[in-house]
Amino acid sequence: MPMIDIYAAEDMFPAGTDRQLAEELTAALLRAEGVAQPGPAHTHNTGAYIHRMPASAVHTAATDAARTVRIQVITPPAALNREGQKQFVKEATAIVAQISGDPSQVSRTWVLLTEAAEGGWGIAGTAFGRAEFAALLAPKTS
Repeated sequence: MPMIDIYAAEDMFPAGTDRQLAEELTAALLRAEGVAQPGPAHTHNTGAYIHRMPASAVHTAATDAARTVRIQVITPPAALNREGQKQFVKEATAIVAQISGDPSQVSRTWVLLTEAAEGGWGIAGTAFGRAEFAALLAPKTS
């Protein structure tokens, strides 16, 4: 159940595209994790938070009105292998460029991948680690 935070100037993406951005990034991340058929545990618990900021709040060393996008992803322990990391960064960057309508945005999109520590992920009052996630995602038997 990853968490996705997107930070961008408020005018980076056209009005009404937040849901598309959230859905496409979530789908790309679940694919990168190897989730072929997301179930309710995935779809109800993967969060995408879009932080639209005034353009004057986005800076680089070169400018006080940078057109950068920062995507920060936090995943459970060992959710992404190296190939998954590469796949997600490539797809996320392409999604941002496509939705922003600016192909050059590829060179200004930063993707940060963070893995929660074992047991450092809490849902429903439980500190989740690999064992708890495995149990949560295991097929239910009757």
